[in-house]
Amino acid sequence: MTALALVCLLSCEQESSTSRTPSKAVQEAKAPDFTLKDLSGKSVKLSSLRGNPVLVIFSATWCPECRREIPYFKEIYASYYSKGLQIVNIDIMEPKDRVRSFADRFELPYLTLLDEDGQVAQKYGVYGIPTALLIDKNGIILCYPCRSLDRLLDMTFAAK
Repeated sequence: MTALALVCLLSCEQESSTSRTPSKAVQEAKAPDFTLKDLSGKSVKLSSLRGNPVLVIFSATWCPECRREIPYFKEIYASYYSKGLQIVNIDIMEPKDRVRSFADRFELPYLTLLDEDGQVAQKYGVYGIPTALLIDKNGIILCYPCRSLDRLLDMTFAAK
């Protein structure tokens, strides 16, 4: 079993009350920029999405909890995409063909990027998957990890 698989298994079984929470300084910090390829091979830079809130989801195709959360993220997409929310699913260290098949099978409506070497997940300190973080329109991390997005998204878009 890979270290990442072990981390997922441990993380998927824990509730938010038992998981580590990054410091408040991390939550209010500027999101580190990155460039990753999407499933068509096009490079996407996080900073190119600035001007809109961005929900970043770190996941993998083999993670059961990641699969269980897809309907929730699709609901968020349906509710907030037309208001400007960008959703970026970052798949960690898996082959493009496997990820493309997964995205097609689950009909993911949002952008899927490939973190082929795990460097972006490492840069963000991802210790388990799924992990979500919300970045405001100015590139500041609002929550990491985000356990309940509904209220925060309502507040973010009520201010517009």
